[in-house]
Amino acid sequence: MDNFNLPKKGDYPAYYDHYLSLLDESDYCQLIQNQIADLEKLFSSKPDQWFNTPYEVGKWTPKEVLGHVIDTERIMTFRGLCFARGERSSLPGFDQDPYVLHARFGQVPEKLLFEDFVAQRKALVTLIHTLSEDMLDFVGEANGSPITPRALFWIIPGHFIHHLNILKNRY
Repeated sequence: MDNFNLPKKGDYPAYYDHYLSLLDESDYCQLIQNQIADLEKLFSSKPDQWFNTPYEVGKWTPKEVLGHVIDTERIMTFRGLCFARGERSSLPGFDQDPYVLHARFGQVPEKLLFEDFVAQRKALVTLIHTLSEDMLDFVGEANGSPITPRALFWIIPGHFIHHLNILKNRY
């Protein structure tokens, strides 16, 4: 499967509305690929010191933002896989701040982080190709709320757009 529709209200908790509002009915796999190019364009335009400089004290650096995006995408992809395969157990939430703190993204070269992002995106696309349309609407529970694989997979590019806009406008 190359493309599938956006989720409908009720397929996900309302706190994901912001990310989903940033999207339209694009070709999903093409959107995922285009976002790789968008990130590469932004990163290639920045000097080396930019990657380790937060826009304000107490905020993440660009490398930490990218690391957070990668971690979130892995978690959303895992959840989507679980629910598409019929998982009935509730999956836990995650607190993004300890993930970023313990990952020590500042010690990871930005080139490696970018390669990791590309690898995660490629894995996401190959997973999507293995799913049938009906699997996207199976309902699972994550962080105490019902959600579908369709919603989880679409949250990924919306979450990326949210953070890419922050990187472009505040850093």
